[in-house]
Amino acid sequence: MTNDLEKNKNIQEDEISLKELILKIREWWQYLWSKKWIIIAAGLVGALLGLGYSFTKKPIYTATTTFVLESGEKSGGGLGAYAGVASMMGIDLGGGGGDMFQGDNILDFYKSRKMIEKALFSPVDTGSNQPLIEKYIEINELRKVWGENEQLIKLKFKVGDFELVKRDRLRDSVVGSIVEDIGKNYLSVAKPDKKLSKIQVDVKSTNEVFAKRFNEEIVENVNDFYVETKTKKSLANVAILQRKTDSVRAVMNGAIYNAAAVSDATPNMNPTRQVQRVAPIQRAQASAETNKAILSSLIQNLEMSKMALMKEAPLLQIVDGPIYPLQKEKFGKAKGIVLGGIFVVFITLLILTGRYFINKILN
Repeated sequence: MTNDLEKNKNIQEDEISLKELILKIREWWQYLWSKKWIIIAAGLVGALLGLGYSFTKKPIYTATTTFVLESGEKSGGGLGAYAGVASMMGIDLGGGGGDMFQGDNILDFYKSRKMIEKALFSPVDTGSNQPLIEKYIEINELRKVWGENEQLIKLKFKVGDFELVKRDRLRDSVVGSIVEDIGKNYLSVAKPDKKLSKIQVDVKSTNEVFAKRFNEEIVENVNDFYVETKTKKSLANVAILQRKTDSVRAVMNGAIYNAAAVSDATPNMNPTRQVQRVAPIQRAQASAETNKAILSSLIQNLEMSKMALMKEAPLLQIVDGPIYPLQKEKFGKAKGIVLGGIFVVFITLLILTGRYFINKILN
């Protein structure tokens, strides 16, 4: 009997709680309905603000470059037969770039300070003395932001000032802040499809010229750096082998000419003085034969090293580049009206609701 009474009591309490909740929601809704003209006015004001923002908001231009990238094959296999001979001469026929650029590591180079800074100190146009970093300062009106700071106002950047011998703290801090902003808000690099070797580089800016030129420069700089680093070791090996080959060939040719010169110098030699001809000729011939054998081995290693260089050279081909007119993204009037109205109405509802609950608490 007692349990039944407790159950009935709990049910009644739940019904009262639900009823109170519904009544409070209805009371709150009636309060908001009484303020409907304020909410409507707020919506109109927000719509007008959104429309005004759509007129003042500058369009965003997007410069896009897509390219395919396929790393060269790792050297090995057929080079093993010559690796021992080459190692005796201090030459390594092994791989060049190693695993430095495996996976998505190349994407990180686009965000590096060195690559972005190098692109910023490139000219805006062919034959122009204005670097892209000055164009960036002009677009963002940074000199107005700097105000009356004489050191910043006098700060000028020139084409080719990428690597200065004397570093300046103020200059480097300004460049660093610009590089950070571009890396976060202007530049984006991604692989549209993880299964493909296609990479897409986008540069967004309110200035069409800056977006296109910066995109071209950053892609060229990073791709050149990639190819150069990937094949740097193999190029060094080829250069070493080429110098050794040329040196041995010169010594061998000199020995051959020496043998002939000794024979010409003793046309009517005394039979009892054979030492004047035989010894020098045999010495020159022995030197020529020895260098001939070395030269043959060096030529084989040189050709194999060139083959390794060809295998390691990556395939990097641009598919599409930025072309005027660039893709334009503009903040539409309808979008501004809708978003502005919704935003201001939402803020108004929050304020009215806050006032309603504060008054309820105080009362």
